[in-house]
Amino acid sequence: MLVYDSTSTSNTVSAFECTYTTFQSNHSTATPEHPILVLDNSSHPWEQDSAGIFANPYKKTAFEFQLDDGVELSNILQIDSRFTSLIKWLGENRIKVKLTGENRSDGYAVYKIREVAFSNSQKLSSEDGFLQFMIERLLESDAIAEETSDEDLDESADDMKLTSITSISDFLNCAGKTLPENIRLWARRNLVVARSNEVTPEEKRHAQRALSIMLNIKWKSNYFESIDPVEARRILDEELFGMERVKQRIIETVIQINRTHTLPAYGILLVGPAGTGKSQIAYLVAKILKLPWTTLDMSSINDAEQLTGSSRIYSNAKPGIIMEAFNMAGENNLVFIINELDKATAGNGNGNPADVLLTLLDNLGFTDNYMECLIPTSGVYPIATANDKEKISAPLLSRFAVIDIPDYTREEKKTIFVKYSLPKVLKRIGLHENECVVLDDGLDAVLDIFKDTTGIRDLEQAAEHLAAHALYMIEAEHQTQVVYNAEMVQELFH
Repeated sequence: MLVYDSTSTSNTVSAFECTYTTFQSNHSTATPEHPILVLDNSSHPWEQDSAGIFANPYKKTAFEFQLDDGVELSNILQIDSRFTSLIKWLGENRIKVKLTGENRSDGYAVYKIREVAFSNSQKLSSEDGFLQFMIERLLESDAIAEETSDEDLDESADDMKLTSITSISDFLNCAGKTLPENIRLWARRNLVVARSNEVTPEEKRHAQRALSIMLNIKWKSNYFESIDPVEARRILDEELFGMERVKQRIIETVIQINRTHTLPAYGILLVGPAGTGKSQIAYLVAKILKLPWTTLDMSSINDAEQLTGSSRIYSNAKPGIIMEAFNMAGENNLVFIINELDKATAGNGNGNPADVLLTLLDNLGFTDNYMECLIPTSGVYPIATANDKEKISAPLLSRFAVIDIPDYTREEKKTIFVKYSLPKVLKRIGLHENECVVLDDGLDAVLDIFKDTTGIRDLEQAAEHLAAHALYMIEAEHQTQVVYNAEMVQELFH
């Protein structure tokens, strides 16, 4: 596979001379063992840090090392297939770079590329920040199949965002086929609009904004690495009391991912009274799956356009909440937490806006009216919560594996208060367990006060109240220990 170079002894262009092969890699970090590219070091070994430029399009595929006594060419032997477009772009623009590598028996393995400023050289979109951003994005992308194609600065790219037309154009040139094909074609069309002088300023602004949102999302394949089910169970037992059915379902999901390396076809709908920990379960699933998560509160949605975005024909158009959720998560593989699914209300005669979620839940792809592009959703794992499943439409309900979460019994609430709620609060405010003691009759008094409430939220607030009062008595009244019986609890809460 050739990239951009050709041999020539004159100003005429002759046939390309490709000196390297490409290899596939899915490693997210470049190291001497897993380099970006390998250069020929048969003549002599190269320094660990060496400056120069990639050969221009009228020389063979090589790197021009700029040495104290002149320039020396070294053929490129191998390139990670994800980086061919980037190396081509660096060569065509004659960007001076510093390579960091290690001499091996098969060549000089380059695992770091940084930009170096020198006279009359072209700088990248945002100096070295763009180059490091580009390298990190390519390392995080998936390997692509081999095809034939027609001094030290801060290397952190965490804050780098694609906003300007120049950086967006550079990104498209360097990312190449690491982007999904439909998004790559969509981006090219929108870039033409953003650069055109034949459209209105509003159209140009919307095209540029849409590009910035779309290209700042890391588009990954739907291949998921194996997850340790023992560690997953430990996390669940540490954070949740009881709920064996829920835990079993989550472990089943983990085992299914380990076998298929894809997400299950159905998400989870957790149905139960308020305060029973439904949202906490969703966050734990995201932690176990090692995925970013985003939340969507359906109780505040009364119009489908809030979810799907508005058309760019309006000057105040903007993407919908779902697209913004992808943007906030920063990638397309995520846990999508849909809170209060039963609370979405119809408005303006447009029907239930929750039905917009059907295409997202089917993993067929979601289209936002503002973006005007099909968004891959095969890496989305939806987890919804609701208090009353009777208020959810049948088509939506059929997209979930429904798990009913009953309210806790009195004995379960007592155990949760003693083993989870109170110790957690004491640890947070810096009290020892023997400094704030709740006797059995005091605990019964707490449960009696909140006997008509569902869930454990009120119990957690009660634990917070008791701990705060104990801390006051210790600090202000100089007590060494505060012991709560039923009478003290009644007095404190009334």
